Amino acid sequence: MNLRNWTAAHTKGLILGVISPVVFIPIVIFLLCWIQNFQFQQMWHMFTIDSVVRSKIISIAIISNLAWFYGFLNREKYGLAMGVILGTICFLPYIIYVNFIR
Repeated sequence: MNLRNWTAAHTKGLILGVISPVVFIPIVIFLLCWIQNFQFQQMWHMFTIDSVVRSKIISIAIISNLAWFYGFLNREKYGLAMGVILGTICFLPYIIYVNFIR
């Protein structure tokens, strides 16, 4: 992609692609607590101190971007869809570092 073709839709999609998983992290932790009969404080503590657990929960929270991406593709808003993809890619270096390098 050429930066001369960058639009406001790409920026909005990028911001949405980064913020959406951050918003869904507590929801994912709550659902995991409910399924596994943990207390929320225990799982939140594991999320904050253990980088492997954090990486896995972030990976699950990134699935929320799939709904945005699919919705934007159906409405033919390709700039927003590309921004969501780029926002998702922003999490990739951290996940690769924690799971494969460290």
